[in-house]
Amino acid sequence: MMDPEKTQTSIDRATHTITFERTVTAPREQVFAAWTEPEHLKHWWDPTGAPLAACTVDLRPGGAFAFTNRDSAHSPPFTGSYVAIERPARLVFEAMGAVGTVQLAPAGDATRMTVSIRCASAEHLEAFVRIGVADGTARTLDNLGRYLR
Repeated sequence: MMDPEKTQTSIDRATHTITFERTVTAPREQVFAAWTEPEHLKHWWDPTGAPLAACTVDLRPGGAFAFTNRDSAHSPPFTGSYVAIERPARLVFEAMGAVGTVQLAPAGDATRMTVSIRCASAEHLEAFVRIGVADGTARTLDNLGRYLR
């Protein structure tokens, strides 16, 4: 039986996609806000659980974002741009040469969250797996679940 409070990760090598699924105990409007508002993002984005040192969001198609971890000497800011914003159901962004999609579906009093990272090629996907993107993202989404609880 799948634990809905833990992020489930799958890797589809045919489509170069890493997918994460979990249920969070919050309405999807609140989950969408947690994904798009710096005052929320800064509390859960870093996989270590430490608050971000800086977080900027220009929430519009073509708008940029930048999230800087406290330990920024060892990791550059996570930066990218928004492609599509469909409040409160869907968010699409480009970062690190990949396309990220966040889909939020109502699930009773909770929200079913599906996050996918589509890489440009098989080599790109394997590089992401090697540097720990799958594990780091799963930890980050677990942080989000705890933050929203």
